Amino acid sequence: MKIEELIKATGAIVLDNNLNKNLNVTISTDTRTIKSGDFYLPLKGASFDGENFIEQAIDKGAVGAFCTKQGGSLKVNDTLEAYLKLANYRRNKLNFKVVAITGSSGKTTTKELIAAVLQEKFKTFKTPLNHNNEIGFCQTIFEAPDDTEVLVLEMGMRGLGEIELLSKYSEPDITVISNVGTAHIGRLGSRENIAKAKCEIVKYQRGKVFIAHDDDLIKNTINFNGEKIYYSVKDTEIIEKSEKYSKFIYQNNIYELNVGGNFNVENALAAINVGLKLGMEVNQIQNGLKKYFPLEKRWEAVNAGGYEIINDSYNANPESMRAFIDTIFELYDNYTIILGDMCELGENEVFYHAELGKYINNHQKLNNNSVIISIGSLSANITNNIDKIKTYHYTDIDEAVDFIKNNISKENKIFLKASRSMKFEQIIEKLV
Repeated sequence: MKIEELIKATGAIVLDNNLNKNLNVTISTDTRTIKSGDFYLPLKGASFDGENFIEQAIDKGAVGAFCTKQGGSLKVNDTLEAYLKLANYRRNKLNFKVVAITGSSGKTTTKELIAAVLQEKFKTFKTPLNHNNEIGFCQTIFEAPDDTEVLVLEMGMRGLGEIELLSKYSEPDITVISNVGTAHIGRLGSRENIAKAKCEIVKYQRGKVFIAHDDDLIKNTINFNGEKIYYSVKDTEIIEKSEKYSKFIYQNNIYELNVGGNFNVENALAAINVGLKLGMEVNQIQNGLKKYFPLEKRWEAVNAGGYEIINDSYNANPESMRAFIDTIFELYDNYTIILGDMCELGENEVFYHAELGKYINNHQKLNNNSVIISIGSLSANITNNIDKIKTYHYTDIDEAVDFIKNNISKENKIFLKASRSMKFEQIIEKLV
């Protein structure tokens, strides 16, 4: 952007009258990577204040800097708000379509599936991993190439008002809610409040299409006057499925995925509907779905020390855990499932872990060759509620790995699922 655009977009007060307002600059928020000719935008965190590094940014070649007090070139009330305004300015300047996705679980997979489909027709850019908050949103907008036709945005949240903020500055054309579960229920208190927070995604929507998982809670919460499309795996006929493949009929058309599990089929339905609403042909959507492959730590197949492992330990909540378990029971006979703590479930965290144990106990096949292992403090409540299959509990990863090496047959495929903070990738590292 030109510096005059920075001023226009943010309403900044010019402190440095020597600024060349016609100069084109790149926004940088990090003095460690700032380049000569960049314009510095200092952000604030719980333990840092980027304004303390304005002088350092100028020394490294920055032609100017935002500030909220003094010491910079352009003064604003809040630098994060300025960053969001700049992102919104660029979003409108380039005028690409925005597809925004949120959900308690499955939103990243849904984002990846939608992007895989849209790339068959459009120049598509998507939210990079872990960029789903307000700063990540701004970074995504500025990283998107100038010729982007569709931007696929993932929107995360930890409380009320956060999705609304992202909606305000992204102004989506199409919105998607993958589901409403219990992730962050410790912060929001109920599924009803979680639904309310997720449904904020339509608050500043400019387009007229809303797509969501077929859930009465979403239907009763959403306040949207445009077209509403609801999808469910119940709307499909699954004609073939295996560990790494799904083939299904949806609205009289056959689609294929290089992943197993009904939850992946369901996420694909969101991608199909987005593609159709953006005018894609069915064969383009079919080709896009075939090109999708799961991301690291999401149903990732690895070999570690001779053990075949499926790693899905990117995150965990009760809904994603049940989908994970259902897929294993559906597709495999001999398995070793290793489950860790689910975090951020609030005061009912013990209840949710115990409920998962009961769910497993009621749904699993009787099998003498399979084992379920729990690791952590809360996860003991999972295995304590299972009596139809052999279970073991360990407080740390080292103990569990020792048990696996000495007791688990390499004919058993191992499945990993836990919240990211449990660091289950260490199980793979130690088995290697």
